[in-house]
Amino acid sequence: MTTATVLREPAVAAPRPAQPHVHVRDLTVRYAAQDPLVLDGVHLDLFPGEMVALLGASGSGKSTLMKTLTGFAPVTSGTVRVGDTDLTALRRGQLRTLRSDVGQVFQQFNLIGRLSVLTNVLTGSLHRAGAVNLLGTFRGADRRRALALLDRVGIAHKADAEARTLSGGQQQRVAIARALMQEPTLILADEPVASLDPTMSRTVLELLQSIAREEKIPVLVSLHVLPLALDHSDRIVGLRHGEIVVSGRTDELDADHLAPVYEVDAAEGEEE
Repeated sequence: MTTATVLREPAVAAPRPAQPHVHVRDLTVRYAAQDPLVLDGVHLDLFPGEMVALLGASGSGKSTLMKTLTGFAPVTSGTVRVGDTDLTALRRGQLRTLRSDVGQVFQQFNLIGRLSVLTNVLTGSLHRAGAVNLLGTFRGADRRRALALLDRVGIAHKADAEARTLSGGQQQRVAIARALMQEPTLILADEPVASLDPTMSRTVLELLQSIAREEKIPVLVSLHVLPLALDHSDRIVGLRHGEIVVSGRTDELDADHLAPVYEVDAAEGEEE
């Protein structure tokens, strides 16, 4: 098993709630009995008000870890708790509730291009507002909230535009507003800036970090670019071959500390 680089927090740390909103201990995941472990002995805590960057090369287990937090990946062993929900003993109704409480932001935005920006944001309220919205009717309170969220992400002036007419950065801000429309207790952002230019990447990450701090929502964001993780997160967790190899506060880490996340094994180098 790979030895993790775990840095101690400084003696005087920012106050945080006594209980993490997400608590993961000794998590292992394998999709079938004959398959290798995708995650092996993972520990993770996420506290309200912080943004945590999840680093790792392709195949390191980042997406699987995020899927585990919404019940889309199996818990082979270990403890996984999100809020008051124990994911190792979920019932169907609890799973629906859990997923409605988790806002998700994706690399490809997942907007409905022919619908207006406002309607795309309003879809984030479907789980709460009920079947009436299947007829295309949204409550006035929801419409006002959606407009306020578009203003929050700086794109209220595009409310009536078709989503497909927006730039990538604008579409990602719409996706963030849609996630906030759910009134989430946790936000998972899986490679949210992978298809954006450097300037817009910074803008989107600054927005996510401000949401974490102001709304007291923990945000877990997976990234590939080290400088972005160092500049726009409170803590960094690095995965390699399904194990955590780096975990620490961002203000205690630099590129040298994070090198184990992307090191190439000797055997891998020989194969290449």
